[in-house]
Amino acid sequence: MKDNNLKWKVGERKLLLHTPVFDVNVQHEIAPNGVEGDYIAMTAPDWVQTIAVYEGQFVLVRQWRHSSETVSLEFPGGVADEGEDPAESASRELLEETGFKVGRLTHLGSVSPNPALFCNRFHVYLAEELTQTGAQHLDDDELLTYELMPIDEVVASYGTGEFSHALMGTALMLYLQYTMKERKP
Repeated sequence: MKDNNLKWKVGERKLLLHTPVFDVNVQHEIAPNGVEGDYIAMTAPDWVQTIAVYEGQFVLVRQWRHSSETVSLEFPGGVADEGEDPAESASRELLEETGFKVGRLTHLGSVSPNPALFCNRFHVYLAEELTQTGAQHLDDDELLTYELMPIDEVVASYGTGEFSHALMGTALMLYLQYTMKERKP
């Protein structure tokens, strides 16, 4: 079956809920076979995550996650400001959350965080040649600490305990793909 036979036509969109984090919309859609329905689509700013490597270790942040009511250990990241290039967002978030300034930034990839529900993109960057400034610049509602952890330990621990953030797993996969390419002769 060709992709054109899979594409639905999006008709009227209606805002159901506006929040500081995302908007919830309902949109009427029609399938190529004539089936019609109303579907939820959430719009949000793009998200970034920065895999920072310092002295052979990952720089991670430990923070409270409200929805899961757990403390999570993950790569620094956040929301891209309106009109901000994702690379700038990645560098800014790393500096704000950890105090590390980026010397070299490499884009590892961009994906849809959940294309069934969200319209935004998730961008992953590798930050190297870091300089420690010694000062975090957290938002008023950000309570987090940062720590260094050996790369192998993070890879081995992902999916257990505090390493439960699914987007971190995506970032980790993009990092592993990148490092595998770098090792090929």
